[in-house]
Amino acid sequence: MNPELLELLTSMRMPFGKYKGRILCDLPEPYLVWYHNKGFPEGKLGMLLHTLYEIKLNGLEYLLKPLRK
Repeated sequence: MNPELLELLTSMRMPFGKYKGRILCDLPEPYLVWYHNKGFPEGKLGMLLHTLYEIKLNGLEYLLKPLRK
């Protein structure tokens, strides 16, 4: 797991949609499941959302807690 990705998940904000402005790691799991079923956006945001989906799916949120600001 790339530590830079984890840092981005705890600092980058959702740029659009229902949860616009929310820190990515604070997105609810059902929203990530919806994206998983619909298809993640292209590019960096999609990769980050997919990574967050996998983290939450596997109960690894504890990896993000030390990085929260």
